Amino acid sequence: MAQGEVLEFEEYVRTRQDALLRSARRLVPDPVDAQDLLQTALVRTYHRWDGIADKRLADAYLRRVMINTRTEWWRARKLEEVPTEQLPDASVDDATEQHADRALLMDIMKVLAPKQRSVVVLRHWEQMSTEETAAALGMSAGTVKSTLHRALARLREELENRDLDARALEREERERCAA
Repeated sequence: MAQGEVLEFEEYVRTRQDALLRSARRLVPDPVDAQDLLQTALVRTYHRWDGIADKRLADAYLRRVMINTRTEWWRARKLEEVPTEQLPDASVDDATEQHADRALLMDIMKVLAPKQRSVVVLRHWEQMSTEETAAALGMSAGTVKSTLHRALARLREELENRDLDARALEREERERCAA
């Protein structure tokens, strides 16, 4: 690899490492494993850096390398069985509540204006900084902050309204059953 490409790769890593580490953290829960995953992906990408024609797609390329690496690790994991006198209690986590919360969140996000929704998703879902969000949406950092503030207030209001509506329905149901 030419010296200029090495410097270009180093600059890319310096500027994007936080965002890439956040992506790695979404793929593996352990922070140390996430750092290992990112480092492995960076080494693999370094060897292919000159083959990436459009460097604007480097994030997507690296994320794909991280996904493939994580899949390789998962396939290569060593499964150990340990014989015991007693079987452990079989417990299955019920994800119904989690799915209901997610469905509620997706539903109340619809009350936001598209700009507000974009800011909330980038800041809280993608965990971008205020400056990164501003650059991605083409607005000032102050506009991002005020838009996020208004959007979160609107979401809280919508949740409170839905909670009040649910309580009213429960009360009506109890009164109907009592009558």
